[in-house]
Amino acid sequence: MSSSTLSFRATLEPGGPSFMPTQIIVVPAEVWLALGGKGLKRVVATIRGQALRLGLLPLEGGGRYLMLNKDLCRAVGIELGQELDVELALDPNPDHVDLPDELAEAFAAWPEAETAFNSYSGAHRRAMAYRVAEARQPETRIRRAVALVERLGRGLHPFRSE
Repeated sequence: MSSSTLSFRATLEPGGPSFMPTQIIVVPAEVWLALGGKGLKRVVATIRGQALRLGLLPLEGGGRYLMLNKDLCRAVGIELGQELDVELALDPNPDHVDLPDELAEAFAAWPEAETAFNSYSGAHRRAMAYRVAEARQPETRIRRAVALVERLGRGLHPFRSE
């Protein structure tokens, strides 16, 4: 695998899974192949000076793309149809998960729940953190963090009702 950063130009276009209308950036084959090929899962994409930790997802037919939700596009200041300069590098810590403050505080109160959280895969931990972070209201984020930590602390699955 390469440890370099590669640059390319691409257009932000509609796409992603049919059940989830999002925006995508198609990554040229020579770029994702040079970074590690088919086994490559996580990258750091720099767009407009902002470093974004993203998954490199497979396209039907064999390509790869980066998926960006509307909130992320708004934060970076990009819109559909825009041509972008993109830098890609391997994610040096592909299993790292950025915890929302509410979840980090809840884990501080219940360390056993954090141990259970850390036993899940990076993708599963990202999904749990996203579930808390996606809430717009602080009260909702707190409620979700507390519920998640309680489930994990009691040895229950984070998403399944049991």
